[in-house]
Amino acid sequence: MTSLRASSALIDNSLFLKRMNSNMINVPKPSRVSFSVTKASLSRRSLVEELDKFTDKGTLMKKNDTKIVHNSTNSKATIQLYAVLESVADRIEMHNNVAEQRDNWNSLLLNSINMITLTASTIGGVAATCTCSGASLLALKLSSALLFSAATGMLLVMNKIQPSQLAEEQRNATRLFKQLRTQIETTIAIGNPSEGDVKDAIDRVLGLDKAYPLPLLGVMLEKLPPKFEGTRWWPKGRILNNKERVYKMETKKNNGWNVELENEMREVIEVVKRKDMEDYERLGNLALKINKGLAISGPFLTGIAALGCFFDGSWNIPLLAGALATVVNAFEHGGQVGMVFEMYRNCAGFFQLLEETIEATIEEEDVDKREDGEVFEMKMALQLGRSVSQLRQLASKSASSRMESTEIDEFASKLF
Repeated sequence: MTSLRASSALIDNSLFLKRMNSNMINVPKPSRVSFSVTKASLSRRSLVEELDKFTDKGTLMKKNDTKIVHNSTNSKATIQLYAVLESVADRIEMHNNVAEQRDNWNSLLLNSINMITLTASTIGGVAATCTCSGASLLALKLSSALLFSAATGMLLVMNKIQPSQLAEEQRNATRLFKQLRTQIETTIAIGNPSEGDVKDAIDRVLGLDKAYPLPLLGVMLEKLPPKFEGTRWWPKGRILNNKERVYKMETKKNNGWNVELENEMREVIEVVKRKDMEDYERLGNLALKINKGLAISGPFLTGIAALGCFFDGSWNIPLLAGALATVVNAFEHGGQVGMVFEMYRNCAGFFQLLEETIEATIEEEDVDKREDGEVFEMKMALQLGRSVSQLRQLASKSASSRMESTEIDEFASKLF
């Protein structure tokens, strides 16, 4: 037994020694230790590089912040232009609705007044042929006089407000607000709008509000003014201060301007002054005189007819005055003489704007601040309903006629 225990102890010792040797063999080699140290140093270097990159990125972020601030200024102007655009769209709808309403006023009031006048004349005719007397004849006279008096009062109001002229004002305002909307959309589409663009758009909106007011009480334009003047819907000094945004297609020598183009623009504006503006001023004054005469004649005739119902026993004056009043009212409001007068006022304002635009552009000494010469020439030609070649021919005709001291036989505009 003793020998068996000794042999087992020896076996156990030998197994223990083998395990110890195997553990010594599995100890990490120095190369592995050196490899882990190298990896740690590389990680430190990469960390330093990342920190450097982060520092550079921070610098870039600062630069980008500056750009963001700059873009925020542009975005603020863009937001403001969108706000103005919303107001312009609302005004377009308002003026369009009011134009339809006032056009209906013209038709309804004209038909009502003519029906009242014809009814009063018919009653007067019945009274003239009636053999009755006493209360029946007095009732006919009173009915005819009341109808003529009502027609007189309605005519005074209608001639004061001139519904056809009011409707034309709102139609012109709608067209000009649509034009302004297109220009604002173009400014936004091109990009980088400025505070000057915003101020210019606001000034033009307020200018149109003043030129074409919506209310009737307090701010309504004088429908029968003492003299003819063109409508002014653009702010004073806007063109002369060169606040209008100009667009240049590319860099050119002298910005596309030369002496020939300046002389051409001067000749064009001379034709506009001598022919178009003078002609529209003459026609506007003529329309104003006709409108004033008709506005006075209508109520005057119905008033005479109302008085004649009591003082004229034969009823000749009331019948004749009533018939003439109907004709006058139909010609004045059915023919929309007030609308024609407003059309002439708007055309005169258009030519005045054209004149100021050309003169302000030519008087600007710094050609780089002007609009591109070729673009400006094309715009002026299109506004006058001409091609560029036709505009140049007009300028040459004007120059030759002035040299020969003759009158040019052609208008500048082919649109109006």
